[in-house]
Amino acid sequence: MAVSSTPARPEGPTARPAGAPRRPRGEGQWALGHREPLNPNERIKKDDDPLNVRARIETIYAHRGFASIDPQDLRGRFRWWGLYTQRKAGIDGGRTAVLEPHELEDEFFMLRVRIDGGQLSLAQLRVIAEISREFARDTADITDRQNIQFHWIRVEDMPEIWRRLESVGLQTTEACGDCPRIVLGSPVAGVARDEMLDPTPAVDEIVARYVGDKQFSNLPRKFKTSISWLVDTPYESNDIAFLGVDHPEHGPGFDVWVGGGLSTNPMLAQRLGVWVPLAEVPDVWAGVVGIFRDYGYRRLRHRARLKFLVADWGVERFREVLEKDYLGRTLLDGPAPTLPSKPVDHVGVHEQADGRHYVGAAPVVGRVSGKQLTQLADVVEAHGSDRVRLTPYQKLLVLDVPSERTESLVDALRGIGLEARPSAWRRGTMACTGIEYCKLAIVETKARGEELVARLEQRLRDFDADISIHINGCPNACARTQVADIGLKGQLVVGPDGRQVEGFQVHLGGGLGMAQGQTSGFGRKLRGLKTTADELPEYVERLARRYLAGRSEGETFANWVIRVDEEELR
Repeated sequence: MAVSSTPARPEGPTARPAGAPRRPRGEGQWALGHREPLNPNERIKKDDDPLNVRARIETIYAHRGFASIDPQDLRGRFRWWGLYTQRKAGIDGGRTAVLEPHELEDEFFMLRVRIDGGQLSLAQLRVIAEISREFARDTADITDRQNIQFHWIRVEDMPEIWRRLESVGLQTTEACGDCPRIVLGSPVAGVARDEMLDPTPAVDEIVARYVGDKQFSNLPRKFKTSISWLVDTPYESNDIAFLGVDHPEHGPGFDVWVGGGLSTNPMLAQRLGVWVPLAEVPDVWAGVVGIFRDYGYRRLRHRARLKFLVADWGVERFREVLEKDYLGRTLLDGPAPTLPSKPVDHVGVHEQADGRHYVGAAPVVGRVSGKQLTQLADVVEAHGSDRVRLTPYQKLLVLDVPSERTESLVDALRGIGLEARPSAWRRGTMACTGIEYCKLAIVETKARGEELVARLEQRLRDFDADISIHINGCPNACARTQVADIGLKGQLVVGPDGRQVEGFQVHLGGGLGMAQGQTSGFGRKLRGLKTTADELPEYVERLARRYLAGRSEGETFANWVIRVDEEELR
């Protein structure tokens, strides 16, 4: 990619006339000549490209064990190969921000597997199940990035794990780190009845050309992508998103959005206003990543996401730099996407374009196991399918099912704990990893989510509305708390006896533009609206009953939240 020819700013102190305004401090932007690392994370990347650490894992650390790992590799470069140290058991949330990394971490790893577009063959599913059972103590979580996350991984086992994954076309390359992360895609790409253009070739080309390529292995921070014809991925929360549109003159192609991201300073992606044909998606993607690499802010980690650059530049300047300096051509203007009549999550039985069916099923808060995945593989094979897909909502789909086998499949999935006709609560609840394994977490999430779903299914089994509940163990919003109907941000709160206990700050009425009539936004965060973890089921039940009693005909939960007085929400 070309780099802007903007003259480099001089480094170091310079004379400033008396009374002259102070010059803005540099943000560590490479294209402006600021190449010197300005924080420890940037120094680690400059000292050695993180992709190089795999060789040390295979030749040194796997043989000498955890104690032999260089700290800069352990807490930095390992992430480029999907590895994070997991939290040591028994450390409560009050000590998360107090202890040093070596005091928080156990000698085991969380490992993420890249599953771009959520696409898994039967052979790949069986290998994942096998790895879970042999190396990860039967753990396997479906994340909201359409991938599988293991726990309890030992560095000694990584060479064999990589061998098995790569033997079936899977990888962990850049599943984490300051690099292009897993590409989200429609879980029904290539089979959906409403799809005019299958984006899978673009996803595959991006992964083949750029994942593991050192031109993009040192970005200011992580870079998240979504590519889908359908409106079935959370496109507004990604650094870049391609969403299907039908141009009145040029036909099917993609609308481009940039600058989305949540965490502690949430922003929604903005439309560039361009139409991109399928064949040009990889080049446009690479151009946007190149801008982020060269102009992204590297001085402060909390401002090192693309969203801050887009917010400062505006989309007009961003598009101009992309076209002039990175693509060398002008992009066509394009229409905005057409949203469906209601949000799509693919749970249930649905007809494919070829007349066969796919069946979407829900685990509880994305938690599965190697044993369960082995059972799933057997069920899938017995029903004549060879393909499974994961969704960005911690669900899974079985594709290519003959119409006469769908009910048998629904029953078989239920028999292994996967529900294709779930309650609204099971269908709408997600949870991040939480304090069980995550070093950043303050509270438990998965078990709390399971308890919440069970309680609500018991007390409000016939609840007839869709409410999304996203549970996060810390402020970083991995579970997209700000764009949920009920977003729960883990923190310590004061309990009934005056002592600090696990609890949640409550966000209400957030959402993305996933259907007609929906307004994107972060909802209401009412002052002092918190609940202890123990009181959470009672609070959600009370809120749901008030909504049922007070809603107008057809009124969504988010719209009801905006309309009612604060006291109704407490």
